Amino acid sequence: MAEGGVGGDRHQIPNKYNLDAKWDACIDFSLRRVLYSSVAGAFGGLLLFRSPVTRWASVALGAGVGIGSAYTECSYMFSTSSPKLADVKASSQEE
Repeated sequence: MAEGGVGGDRHQIPNKYNLDAKWDACIDFSLRRVLYSSVAGAFGGLLLFRSPVTRWASVALGAGVGIGSAYTECSYMFSTSSPKLADVKASSQEE
């Protein structure tokens, strides 16, 4: 097999530039956070509400929180700088 093949070069790409790893992590974050927050919303709805409509609304709210947090984490992952570094830069420029 030739050394310059597609499979051989993938191990040499730094994690910062490996889009496949970023997409895998983003999908993993999204599925886990939506699932966990939906379950938390369903559990909270069972404990707090009697009406099926409000229980489903709490599940939808939980899923929305999960989608929002996963989107935020994925946008930080795909951006060039980390959110903490960007905050430090912005605060140092204001002074």
